[in-house]
Amino acid sequence: MDNDYELNVDEIAQTVESAEVLTLRFVVLSQRLLIDTRFTSIDGPMLKLVQPVKTAEERFRSLKQLRPRFRIPEKICSVWWPKHIESLATSGVWPAIVSRIIDSGSPGAAQLCEEVFQEMLALEKEEIRNAILGKGYQALWECFSQDQPRKPGA
Repeated sequence: MDNDYELNVDEIAQTVESAEVLTLRFVVLSQRLLIDTRFTSIDGPMLKLVQPVKTAEERFRSLKQLRPRFRIPEKICSVWWPKHIESLATSGVWPAIVSRIIDSGSPGAAQLCEEVFQEMLALEKEEIRNAILGKGYQALWECFSQDQPRKPGA
């Protein structure tokens, strides 16, 4: 079940269309989708799942390491996506991302987009599976039962 947050999809799509660099943060995935639309004849645009960082400065440093031939951008936009990965496609946001990456004319851009989307879907599915099976998660009732003394006869 997807969260019932209202999103301004048009505003998000506009950010995708205008931002040089942006990250998408997700509900289930701990990784962020880093989108760097800048490109040259040597380096195509970048679409990559990356680990979260603690500060904006850390994100700028990590981007510089990933893209050493590019200047540090003035800003990195961040978009919170409180829904499942599949809803990126059905909402029109993913097609906007794909269009932006493909418009670079970079060889393999369409394949890169497809591979990253499939990776996100697989990671989300695995994380949901882990939560159901309790792998890396503690059940709510386990937390509660550890905090509360048992009543006699319970």
